[in-house]
Amino acid sequence: MQYGICHLSIIPVRSIPDEVSEMITQLLFGEHFKILESRKNWSRIKTIFDKCEGWIMNSQLAFILEEEFIALQQNKDSKFVADLITFVEDRNQSLTPILLGSSIPETPSLHASFDGNVIKGLQPKVKLVETSLLYLNSPEIKGGRSPFGIDSAGFTQMVYKINGYNLLRTADKQSTQGAALSFVEESEAGDLAFFDNASGEIDHVGIIMGNNYVIHVNGKVRVDRLDHAGIFNNDLRTYTHQLRVIKKII
Repeated sequence: MQYGICHLSIIPVRSIPDEVSEMITQLLFGEHFKILESRKNWSRIKTIFDKCEGWIMNSQLAFILEEEFIALQQNKDSKFVADLITFVEDRNQSLTPILLGSSIPETPSLHASFDGNVIKGLQPKVKLVETSLLYLNSPEIKGGRSPFGIDSAGFTQMVYKINGYNLLRTADKQSTQGAALSFVEESEAGDLAFFDNASGEIDHVGIIMGNNYVIHVNGKVRVDRLDHAGIFNNDLRTYTHQLRVIKKII
């Protein structure tokens, strides 16, 4: 088994080994992974944080030793970047831009020197909404996990990750986590609201803000009204998403 780490600000992960194929997720700086299969130009990986599998280009692949991988696995003192965009410096004093929610691992292969703002350890639930507002107006991009392009499940996952909690990668998988609530009125800020499509499949998720508001991704990260029927878009003056279930993760 071989192992790798994201040494760039963002690495796209594709559904198949083709640069024009669907981007199913992104690696952010400092995230490590297993390499399941290697080809001439592509490698199939499995992310450690959320067990997502896909393909990255070998030209963007950075290997780490097994002992480094094990040390990263055992490290419970994760640090996440708290700034929208900042930089790390390598041993050659070369700067690499990194984004909100990136990891700052202490591993020899990466040799990342960083003195910016970080968030470390489990944060109180009230911090979730505070973090979510850092992504406000970020554009919607399928598979995205950064302030410069993000999807609904990537948004909720990153907000929870920065505050020390693990969510899976897609809305339907996230909906299997936590405890269900019966009514919107039982929810509190930081809970997750899930929405389904006409086929009854959960395909959207947002973070409840309290006072009948939800922050979610629809074209961009935005704030809309929430009630028992779903999300009411204040700009369009209509409902855009049908509420399926509310889950308390924390």
